[in-house]
Amino acid sequence: MQRLTIKSKKFITWAAKVAAVFLLLTIIIFFSFRGYFLNKAIEKIQLKLLSKYDTVLKVKEAGFSGIATVSLKGIEVVPTGKDTLFKADQFSLSVKFWYALFADIRVENIGLSNGYLQLINRNQQKNYDQFFKQKDSSAVQKEKGELLKAEKLNYAEVLYKLIVKVLNKVPNQVDILNFSLRGVDEENYCNFNIKNLTFNEGKVSSEIQVESNELTQQWRLSGLASPSERSADVIFSNMDSGRVIIPYLSEKYKMKLGFKAVRMQLNNVSFNDDELQINGVASIESFLVNHPRISKKDVIIDQAEFNYAYKIGSNYISLDSSSTFVFNGFVLHPFIKFENGPDTVYHFVARTEKTEAQQFISALPEGLFSHFKGMQATGSFAYRLDFKYNENHPDEMIFEGKLEKENFRIIKYGEANLSKLNGDFIYYPMENGRPMRGVMVSVENPYYTPLDLISPLLKKAVLTTEDPSFYWHRGFVTEAFRQSIVKNMRTGKFKRGASTMSMQLVKNVFLTREKTMARKLEEILLVYILENNNLCSKDRMFEVYLNIIEWGPNVYGIGEASEFYFKKKPMDLTLSESLFLSTIIPGPKHFMWRFNKDGSSKPYLERTYRFLSRLMIARNVIVPEDTLGLTHQVMINGPARKYIIKNDSLVNDTLIEKELELIQHPEGREED
Repeated sequence: MQRLTIKSKKFITWAAKVAAVFLLLTIIIFFSFRGYFLNKAIEKIQLKLLSKYDTVLKVKEAGFSGIATVSLKGIEVVPTGKDTLFKADQFSLSVKFWYALFADIRVENIGLSNGYLQLINRNQQKNYDQFFKQKDSSAVQKEKGELLKAEKLNYAEVLYKLIVKVLNKVPNQVDILNFSLRGVDEENYCNFNIKNLTFNEGKVSSEIQVESNELTQQWRLSGLASPSERSADVIFSNMDSGRVIIPYLSEKYKMKLGFKAVRMQLNNVSFNDDELQINGVASIESFLVNHPRISKKDVIIDQAEFNYAYKIGSNYISLDSSSTFVFNGFVLHPFIKFENGPDTVYHFVARTEKTEAQQFISALPEGLFSHFKGMQATGSFAYRLDFKYNENHPDEMIFEGKLEKENFRIIKYGEANLSKLNGDFIYYPMENGRPMRGVMVSVENPYYTPLDLISPLLKKAVLTTEDPSFYWHRGFVTEAFRQSIVKNMRTGKFKRGASTMSMQLVKNVFLTREKTMARKLEEILLVYILENNNLCSKDRMFEVYLNIIEWGPNVYGIGEASEFYFKKKPMDLTLSESLFLSTIIPGPKHFMWRFNKDGSSKPYLERTYRFLSRLMIARNVIVPEDTLGLTHQVMINGPARKYIIKNDSLVNDTLIEKELELIQHPEGREED
C-alpha cells in the first residue's frame, strides 16, 4: 500500500480544519439568525395564503426553544369573510438537527394543544372550498401530459419510495392535548375532541370524546407502531360497554354503522423483484350496519377477520389468493386483480374451503338472512366463482361458478318453508309494503287453474317473454348474468336482466318486494336451494307462478285475468290474447294505456306482436299456422274495459313504448 506523503497529510489536515470551521460558522449563523429566518418563512406563507387562497394566517408569537424546536403560539387560519378554519394556542415542532443540516427534514417531536380544525358548510357557504379551486384547462392538460410520461414508470417502485419517505417523516414523539376536529354540514354537527393523544417509543394512546346531533361517546385508541420496521398493531374501541357508532352517517345518510372493536395490524411492507408487498390483518368485533337499502333490520356480524396480502407491480394491483376473509367462522379465499396495461383487466376469484352446510347456515349474518333462521342441514360443500373482464374484449368475459356438494340435505326449514309450494297455501300479495287480499292457491279457489287447463299458447307466450330457458336452468341463467354484467360494465349502470321465473316466484311467495340487498341475497340463496334439491317440480312451479302473479289492478292469477279481460277460461285464450297478457306482466297496472279512445289497440303493439311471434317460431314453440289470424287488436270485453283510459297521453305512450322495448331487450330491465 502506498503511503501518504507529508504534503498530502498536511493538505488533508488543512481541508478537515476548513470543513470544521465552515460547519461551525454555519451553526453559528443558523443560531444567530434562525429567528429572522423563521419570521421570514411565516411571512412568506402568510402572503401565499392571502394571495392564492384569500386566507389570513395569524401567529401571535413565534420562536425557538432548545436547539431545533420551533414554537408557535396563538395560531389562527381564517378564510376572509368565513368561519375560522384552524386555531391552536400552541404548536411545537422539533426536527432532527443533524439531518436538517443536510436539508433532510425529519421530525423529532410534535406538540399541539387547545385548539380545533373545523370544516363548515352552512347556508351553501364552505370555509374550505377556496383550497379546492378548479384548475384551468391548460393546467389540466399539463398534468395529463405528465401522467402519460409517468406511465413508463414502475408504479410499485414509486409507491414504495413514497411510503418509505412518509414513514421517515413520522415523528418519534407526538403529544396532542385538547384538540378538536369539527364538522358542520347545515344542521348536522360532529365533534371529535382529542382529549389526549400520545405516541412515544412506539406506543400509541388516545382518548377521544365524540359528540353529534344524536350521540355522545368516549373512544379509545391504543397499540404499537414502528415506522422504521414497517409494522403496527392498533386497537380502536369504545371506552364504554357498547359499540362505537360512527356519527354523521345516521343524520346525513340514514345509515347506522358501528362495532365493538377494530384491530389493524401491519406486518410487512417490502419491495422485491419490482413488486411491492403489503401484508397484515384487520379484524372487527360485533359489527353492525343498518340502512334501508341493505336491510330493514340491523345486520350483525359477530366476528370478522381479514388476512390481507396486497401485491403491486408496475401496472397492476392485486389482493393475493393467500388472503383469507373469515366471518362468524366461515372461511372465504378472495383474489382480486386490476391490471392497466396493455389492456384494462378486472379479475376476481372467490373460493371456499370444504365447509359443513350447517356451519355456513350458522355463519349467515343476523338481519341479512332472517328467513334462514332455524334452518338445519347436513352434508358439506365447496364453491368457486371466477370472473374476468377485459375492457378491450368484453365479449370474452369469463363468469363461471362451480359448486361441489357432498350429502347436502335440508332436514329442517327456517321461516321460508320451500316445501309449501307443493301443497295448498294462501298467497298474500304486497302493495306499497302492505299485504293485500289473500289468494288461495288451491282448487278450492274457483279461479285457480291447473297447468293442463291453461292454453298452451299462453304458457308459451309467457315463457318467451319472461324466461325461455325455465325448464332447463337450475334457477339462474349464467349466460344472462354474463350479458347483464357486460352491459353494466359498458354503461356504468346496474340493471337486472337476469331474473328468472324461479326468482320471481320465490320473491313473491316467500319474501317481500322491498328493494334491499338482504332481500336479493335471500332470494338468490332460496332459489338455489329450491332448484338444486328437487324440492318442487318445474311444472308445479310454473303452475303456481301463473296462478299468483299480478295481471292488473287487484287481479291475481291467470283465472282472474282471463275473466277480467276476455270473459274466458284460460284454456280458450288465442295467440293474440296470450301475447297481450304476456306483455303486460312487467307493468300490469298500465294495460289501459295500450288502447285508443275507441278501445282499439295502439299501432306500435303490432311491432311487438310480430317480433314475439317470429321469435316463437324460430324457437319451435309454435308453427307458422298458429299465427293465422294473429292481430294486435284484441277485444277487451270483460270488467277491464271500464279501466281503459279515453284520452291519449304522450307520457303514457312513452311509458308503454319503453315497456315493450324491454320485452324485446330484457337485459335493460332495472334491478328490483
